[in-house]
Amino acid sequence: MSRRRLRPDELELWSRVAKTTERMHPTKPAKPKQGLPFREDRKSPETPPREPVQRFEIGQKANGKAARHDVLPGLPERIAAAPVQMDRKAYDRLKRGKLKPEGRIDLHGMTLDQAKPALQSFIAKSFTRERRLVLVITGKGRQSPDDGPIPQRPGVLRHAVPQWLQSPPLSQMVLQIAEAHVRHGGGGAYYVYLRRKR
Repeated sequence: MSRRRLRPDELELWSRVAKTTERMHPTKPAKPKQGLPFREDRKSPETPPREPVQRFEIGQKANGKAARHDVLPGLPERIAAAPVQMDRKAYDRLKRGKLKPEGRIDLHGMTLDQAKPALQSFIAKSFTRERRLVLVITGKGRQSPDDGPIPQRPGVLRHAVPQWLQSPPLSQMVLQIAEAHVRHGGGGAYYVYLRRKR
């Protein structure tokens, strides 16, 4: 869309207004004249020659290790890294399998819905009977390769039991959780050291 032309009365008004104004920059530098001759004595800065781009394939520098989906440390590492709440000598004997559990429950083969009430009942009974060390057997879980896009953790009970033991009402009765020694089940079982009844 083009601008319309001013009418004669608008031109007259504009010329009167323009006469009353003062120039903002009266000493404005003159514009350079266009079309100056090219100066041959000027040298352009030399750019270094570019190196040729090497041929590559996508993923050629990637290492062949499988990607880990789980950013948290594994469950055994988290339990081992937990601070020791019980007597250090007793804990060392416990880790070497020298302490004999006073009771045990085998949750292996149960579903989560069956295992949680059974565990809660067993821990409560052991606590009232003033047992100090009990063994909770979970099993190691299925060891199938996980090639799917969504990782599935093997050993559902193995991962759920420590969480149950560390949350109320069981946390009020449990002093320490440790992975069992090989003679008592190794990675498929936990030692649960109970608090003293007061």
